[in-house]
Amino acid sequence: MPKLKTKSSVKKRFFQTATGKIKAGQANKRHNMRKRSARQLREQRGTCILPEMERIRIKQHIPYGL
Repeated sequence: MPKLKTKSSVKKRFFQTATGKIKAGQANKRHNMRKRSARQLREQRGTCILPEMERIRIKQHIPYGL
């Protein structure tokens, strides 16, 4: 049976923690920053841990892990 390919877009956008959780960059942070409150911008810094349901969807595209 041939090897499965990893989805290129997934390996660029997501990271796996040591415990198996999936981290991703914050969404909605590309433009229109002036309209947003300072609190919203602070909370969107860095990365976030994705929910369990999203983790299941991402794992389908990375058969051998990240």
